[in-house]
Amino acid sequence: MKLGFHTGYWSSGPPQGVQEAIAEAERLGLDSIWAAEAYGSDCLTPLAWWGSSTNSVRLGTNILQMSARTPTATAMAALTLDHLSGGRFVLGIGASGPQVVEGWYGQAYPRPLARTREYIDIVRKVVARERVEYDGKFFQLPYQGGTGLGKPLKSTVHPLRTGIPIFLAAEGPKNVALAAEIADGWLPMFFSPRSNDFYRTALAEGFARPGARQTWETFEVPAFLPVIVNDDVEQAADWVRPMLALYIGGMGAKGANFHFDVFVRLGYEAECQKIQELYLDGHKAEAVATVPTAMVEDIALVGPLAKIRDELAAWKESVVTSLLVNTDIKTLGTIAEIVA
Repeated sequence: MKLGFHTGYWSSGPPQGVQEAIAEAERLGLDSIWAAEAYGSDCLTPLAWWGSSTNSVRLGTNILQMSARTPTATAMAALTLDHLSGGRFVLGIGASGPQVVEGWYGQAYPRPLARTREYIDIVRKVVARERVEYDGKFFQLPYQGGTGLGKPLKSTVHPLRTGIPIFLAAEGPKNVALAAEIADGWLPMFFSPRSNDFYRTALAEGFARPGARQTWETFEVPAFLPVIVNDDVEQAADWVRPMLALYIGGMGAKGANFHFDVFVRLGYEAECQKIQELYLDGHKAEAVATVPTAMVEDIALVGPLAKIRDELAAWKESVVTSLLVNTDIKTLGTIAEIVA
């Protein structure tokens, strides 16, 4: 199993100590570092800035939101960062949710799977330096109905690699299957080893489709994993509860929250409903307090080091191929030793 470092989301500013943690990740020989975006910081600028001080780690977006950029703009960024990093870039993309897509980017959200398929098709054409013509339901190149002066173009930049890896973020079974069919990897956000069979089935469906790009042996599954070492499990879990309350309660409307659905499948339907109700009513502190420790333990490693060491075994036996740990610099070294 590989190990990566996830820099996490920005709050009011950059994460504290991230530059030092990235340097430590490189020194420890970690496989990758990853940057995120929601509706504040973007994921490309920090990755280029922080990644410029590294030489060996892969640089991944987890995730670049498709609605924020046209497919060709995303492909341009991928070509650029791949050149600047010497072939170390990994393009992690995702559809996000209707709250962000329509509320922040002003784009339509319906039919995200079909839109994703077209988006990746176009990105791959640009990266392969093909002359891009595309007549899809969501994307048309050249644009139809404008001046009529548009013409098919190909990138002026010659790619360093014509096969930049594309990983797809997904949570529902249909989107996970799509990742296995058309992408080079799947980026789960709230993975739990208890859901391993559920996801294995979805991935198998995608691999079985005609034209699937990868196989079990070549497909990557880097999973986001918060790690908090503390002799007091409850105190350790307190670091993760606010994130779960935000995603379950506030990152989507009732009936349209994919993160909510992940935890319902884990058996927390009543708890999710309560968290969502409190959060949407403006009682955020109460929503955070409602997140049960067991829920945190399902998707994170929290507590004494011996407990974390034992629980890592379930992750190693899952479909996950790389752990993208979000933790402090001291714990990063400890986890690297355990995984090794």
